[in-house]
Formats: sequence, C-alpha cells, structure tokens
Amino acid sequence: MLRSLLIYLSKAHWAQRLVTRWGLAWRAASRFIAGTKIEDAIRVIRELNARGINVTLDHLGEHTSSTEEASDATLAIIRTLGALKKSGLCANVSIKLSQIGLGLDEQICRQNLERILAKAREYHNFVRIDMEDTPYTDQTLSLCREMRRKGYRHIGVALQSYLYRTEADARALLADKTPIRLVKGAYQEPASKAFPKKADVDANFDLLSKLMLDAASAPRAPRASPDGCIPPIPAIGTHDPKRIEFAIQYAGKIGLPKNAFEFQMLYGIRRDLQEQLRKDGFSVRVYVPFGMHWYPYFMRRLAERPANLWFFISNFLRK
Repeated sequence: MLRSLLIYLSKAHWAQRLVTRWGLAWRAASRFIAGTKIEDAIRVIRELNARGINVTLDHLGEHTSSTEEASDATLAIIRTLGALKKSGLCANVSIKLSQIGLGLDEQICRQNLERILAKAREYHNFVRIDMEDTPYTDQTLSLCREMRRKGYRHIGVALQSYLYRTEADARALLADKTPIRLVKGAYQEPASKAFPKKADVDANFDLLSKLMLDAASAPRAPRASPDGCIPPIPAIGTHDPKRIEFAIQYAGKIGLPKNAFEFQMLYGIRRDLQEQLRKDGFSVRVYVPFGMHWYPYFMRRLAERPANLWFFISNFLRK
C-alpha cells in the first residue's frame, strides 16, 4: 500500500509542487541524483571512472506536455552527448521516450529519437531506452526495433522482470542481439500484467538473466567497446545479492568471460556492492541521473526500498 501511494505521488503535480519547495527534499534526493547541471554530472562520472566504474547518464525528464518541451528535452540530451564527448569520460546515455514526445505523438518522438541516435553515432556512443509503465511498452519496443532496422545498432532497451510478457519480449530482442538492461520494475502495475508476488518477480529475473547470458555466449555476440561506452548484451540491473550471485554462478557455469556482461546499479545505492564487484573483476556501470526534473525519479526510489523512505523521514525529523 505504501509503495502504491508513493508511486501515485510520483505522478501527482500537486505533490511535486509541494515537495520540490522543501530544501530538505532536495538534500535527501541528492543522495540519488548527481545534481541539477551537466557540470555536476561530469564531476560524478569522473569520480566513478577513477574507481573503474562505467556510467549511464540520465538527463531527467518524462511526460512532456508539448512539442516544444519534447524538442527542448531532445536538444538537452544531444548537448549531454556533446559534453560527454568533450570530457573524454566513459559514459553513455539513458532516455525516456515520454520525455521526447511519445505521450504526445509517436511521429514526433520518432523524429526526436532519430536525432539523438544520429548524434550518438557521430560521437561513437550508445543510447539506452528506459522502460516506463505499460501504456508505453509496445510503442517503446516497436521504436527500438525500428531504429535498429534503420541501422542504428548503438541502441538498447530496459526490460522489467515483473511483467508477464517480458520473457517473450526478451527472446525477440536477443534474437536481434539487442543490448538489454534487466530491472525488476518501479511502477505500479495490475495483477493482470505483472507478478504480484516478489518471489515470482525474482524467479523471472533469474530466468531472464539466464537468457541474456546465454545470448552473450553465442558466437559473434557483441562485446563491450574498449572505452566502455558501448555495453555488452546483458546488463543485470539489480542491488539484490541473490540475483547477482545467480548471474555470477550461471556465467561461470557456461564459461562466459567477466567482460561479456555487466552489473548496473543506481547512483547512491549499495556503493559497497559496486566496489566489491569491481574488486572481483566484474564490469560495473552506475546509472547517474541529473537535472531539474528530479521529483518523479526520487519518489520511485523511495517506493522501491523502505530504507530509502526512512532516510528521508529521519532527516526531516532532525530539522
């Protein structure tokens, strides 16, 4: 029930107006968000790269309400790619299609996505499409496949293990060698579309990890680029030690090299686990968000783990 409330609040404009006025809210959110400016993000990327950790950078934003906002968001992402190129640091980008117009008009989104992909190709970089809630799933996957057919092979997508449909989606994407970031899912979905029980979500996560690792072991499967910007096919996105251990053991069983897959984690969460995996020789990439539109992302992080919510409340009570 608490999770449902927090996810509702993540979409409520009245709550966003209220919470973003609190200086305390930003202080708590900054645990998970690099800052509001690209300079803040570059500083964090430099620190992570120095520790041997790669990055995917998210210029925060979603559900734009006009074509002008979608165009502005597209330009901001293109500028982010330019800043990464100029910095020489190891980071690619993650985007949400609702940020660049998917909720307004699919053709507008298509045009904006192609502009971003063209610039990323020019800069020899990679674009990951974040998966949003189920009203956008079919369109998201369709646009990803369309762009790859057009020759933009430097694009991947995130999939969510709590959806019943994800196994079929993963098999289809892997047949085309599409890079996948696997996550459990951070939205509220009905039982008709998503596993209600955590144990089932976890079991499906392990099954999907297995499929991705098998795909990475196939002959001529694409590997990560030497600079780390282009990821391998499997990105195991979790902080759950049991899911991580399953992936490690299965990869070892099939003889998959450690650089043929990567673990992805969120900025500000389980740094100790990130460091241990790097120490053990695994590839680690941290998802680093930045920008002014931090509120929905922050609320979903609170919804995911009670410890995050307690961190926020305990800081509030100290004031």
